[in-house]
Amino acid sequence: MRKWEILLAPYNQAVDELKVKLRGVREQYLKSSKHTPIEFVTGRVKPISSIIDKASRKNIPLDRLEQELQDIAGVRIITQFVEDIETVVELIRNRKDFEVVEEINYISEKKPSGYRSYHMILKYPVQTIDGEKNVLVELQIRTMAMNFWATIEHSLRYKYRGEIPQDILMKLQRSSEVAFLLDEEMSIIREEVREAQQIVTAKEEQGRKL
Repeated sequence: MRKWEILLAPYNQAVDELKVKLRGVREQYLKSSKHTPIEFVTGRVKPISSIIDKASRKNIPLDRLEQELQDIAGVRIITQFVEDIETVVELIRNRKDFEVVEEINYISEKKPSGYRSYHMILKYPVQTIDGEKNVLVELQIRTMAMNFWATIEHSLRYKYRGEIPQDILMKLQRSSEVAFLLDEEMSIIREEVREAQQIVTAKEEQGRKL
């Protein structure tokens, strides 16, 4: 267990630091007159059992985990609109405090299951007592509708150990299209939504000052 704690410590640090930084970006947007492309940020480090299971399925030796398993650490950015995803991707590409080593667009090229999300693999430098250590972090960027669908799909995959019954899988695929249609419809009225949110925010701020 001690070896696992030592191995995972830099990943926990990377997740914590990235959450602070990305939430800071959101706060900067909120304090400006611009629309914030980030609704909220979450992150986690895979449980040890999940790491071992995935390494086994992918035939990754345990002494190669740091080099070959890209999602030991994961951070997720949730957006309101599909268009916000492009904004966030550019924000990430332009940062200088880490390196983007891979991008996978599961929105334009969804998975057969119906899964949609934009993935970026980051090489994040963590400062340790032994010096700088680069760790890989998987960043997922998706809308609230995509995230709702993906959360349900993940739970079903866990329940059925990756072998979701065909009838349920077909329902998932159909619901994925419904979720994406919702994103498209919201994009059409996004300016109306933004204006309404600005009115509500202004009213709440005025109430706090009274």
